[in-house]
Amino acid sequence: MTSGRHARGRVQPVPSPSYDIDEVFPAEGAYDAQSTQPMPAYAPAGETVWETADAPGIHKADGRTGGGPGPKGEGKGRGKGKGTTGGALQGVNLGTEISASLVVFLVALPLCIGVAVASGAPAELGIITGVIGGLVVGMTPGSTLQVSGPAAGLAALVAETVEANGIAMLGVIVLGSGILQIVLGMIRLGRMFQATSIAVVQGMLAGIGLPLMFSQSYPLADAAAPGTAIENILGFPAHVVDTFMNAQTAIAALLGIATVVLSFVWKKVPGPVKKIPAALVAVGLGIVVASLPGVEVKTLQVGNLLAAIQVPGPEQFAGLADPAILTAIVTFTVIASAESLFTAAAVDRMHSGKRTQFNSELIAQGAGNTICGMLGSLPMTAVVARSSANVQSGAKTRISRTLHGLWLLAFALLLPGVLALIPISVLAGVLVHSGWKLLAPEQFPTMWRQDRGEFAVMVLTTGAIVATALLEGVLIGLAAGIVLAALRMSQTSVEHRVEGDTAKVVMKGNATFLRLPKLIDALEAVGAAGTPRIRLDLMGVTHLDHACRSQIEEFVTQKRADPDMRVELLMPDGLAAPKKPKTSKESKASKYAKASTSDHAQRAAGQPAAPAPSARDRRFPEPSAGPDPTADPGAVPGPSAEWYYLDPYPLDGPADPGPYDGYPGVTGIPDGLDAFDDSRWGETRR
Repeated sequence: MTSGRHARGRVQPVPSPSYDIDEVFPAEGAYDAQSTQPMPAYAPAGETVWETADAPGIHKADGRTGGGPGPKGEGKGRGKGKGTTGGALQGVNLGTEISASLVVFLVALPLCIGVAVASGAPAELGIITGVIGGLVVGMTPGSTLQVSGPAAGLAALVAETVEANGIAMLGVIVLGSGILQIVLGMIRLGRMFQATSIAVVQGMLAGIGLPLMFSQSYPLADAAAPGTAIENILGFPAHVVDTFMNAQTAIAALLGIATVVLSFVWKKVPGPVKKIPAALVAVGLGIVVASLPGVEVKTLQVGNLLAAIQVPGPEQFAGLADPAILTAIVTFTVIASAESLFTAAAVDRMHSGKRTQFNSELIAQGAGNTICGMLGSLPMTAVVARSSANVQSGAKTRISRTLHGLWLLAFALLLPGVLALIPISVLAGVLVHSGWKLLAPEQFPTMWRQDRGEFAVMVLTTGAIVATALLEGVLIGLAAGIVLAALRMSQTSVEHRVEGDTAKVVMKGNATFLRLPKLIDALEAVGAAGTPRIRLDLMGVTHLDHACRSQIEEFVTQKRADPDMRVELLMPDGLAAPKKPKTSKESKASKYAKASTSDHAQRAAGQPAAPAPSARDRRFPEPSAGPDPTADPGAVPGPSAEWYYLDPYPLDGPADPGPYDGYPGVTGIPDGLDAFDDSRWGETRR
């Protein structure tokens, strides 16, 4: 038989040849990494996976004596066993990672320049931020496939800040934002962004993709976009007409359209040539066409990166005494953090690999922004367009996003002449294709079929982002999702009817303030019924919020003030008001002791002890005389008193001889007594 000993965080199996492998008992401390159920101590090669409480790495045995990896699940173990991730590059397809990094580079390059221009800053600062996003954030833990760069969501705010305070103050603001992001990540506030509705995430992606397509349709034809997303959409028909009125803009547009078409059909090309990224093929074709005589299309123009760096000095740091600068730091921090972590949630839904560690990602974003601030560059966030291109290109590790930063740096420093050959329309075509993938129009009918409410949230989020901005649109979508969840959580059934001399209200489900009007209507209806008895049955209520409880208690108190009115309130034990504390501090043991002593004294006196109550007596106790109003008038509970009782007195006299309230075997229950199951809910009535 095989057993295992848990020593120093390592499972050490001790095999014995006298038993078959199928009879192995679970080793102590060994658990399945997914289900936490005990697993065998060893098995044939590659079939045993377990983790221990002290060494949570995944182990795979390839022999009868397997050693496990260390706490991080890396390295080789003792004996013949070895870890599944023996090296950092084990199982990684470097060719795929490199090709994915080139695609991300081609997508990132025009975005870096475009965001910088939209922010009122030199184009070189956008490239510097993209390089830092690749080389610094790309190598840090957090997200595996998310790619960072200049913050498109902050472009308008950056432009206002630069106009008000100058480009030199931008570095101080970005530096302060980066430090604040690191602090927020260290106090573990990043995980709150994981609570995001799928409809909001898909609406966010569509809300980014749709404006991206329309905004890039202008540089696709060597034209400048009018401005906001709404302006770009409204001006698109006139832009199409103007494009084909000029030969050179028509050539540029055809290059961009060819790039978009190539991006869609390239994967269907037979043979190994389809492994070359479509964007790289489009760039190559675009360079060839742009070099033809008579073709004059716009190409990339990048200046000296080192000359664009502006390190903040003492004069800039003195500006921290200005409340407006501090406000800008907080604003940059909130928007950059929200945009990055919402993007992380969206990217996690694009692939099945390792999930984002939100707090670590927030710290990584803060480190990147800190360095950007030291160099006087633009603020940084995670960018959906680059990240989706990274995922769609087959990347699996951080290698691709790190290399994309290296390509940006190398081309901008060493090969600016090569960048000058790339037509802008081709890069715009790459972005239009990325925008279509983000929009994912097939998701809208799918969501419509699955959930109409979530579809409404998705459409609202998309429209809000297009009409306002990324952060505002996401917040509107989140608010809509919360309202939808609250409405669905408040699924309450309120019925009222009159049965004989009793007006009844039966409520089931979650009673929240959202259903308060429905409850008030039912209470008013039974109150106006004119019956001598009112019964409020809340036994089916699973949640009763303060607003509904207050309304019910107010109604009960008001009706009980009438001496001719009898009001019964049935509530589950968990929802009933707490009973008054007992005046005596005697324990149950002492009470039992006194009861036993009394019985013993009765036996000693020759009197029989009181018989134990039967099950029926416990369920249906004899009516008590109740309080004696002649003894102490003040002892009679008033209308506002909180006291519990079972009312055994019928309104119409005779006892009901037949079965009652679901107890067919019990007869003779007085009419008016509720015989509900006290073993489940308790006998609670107010």
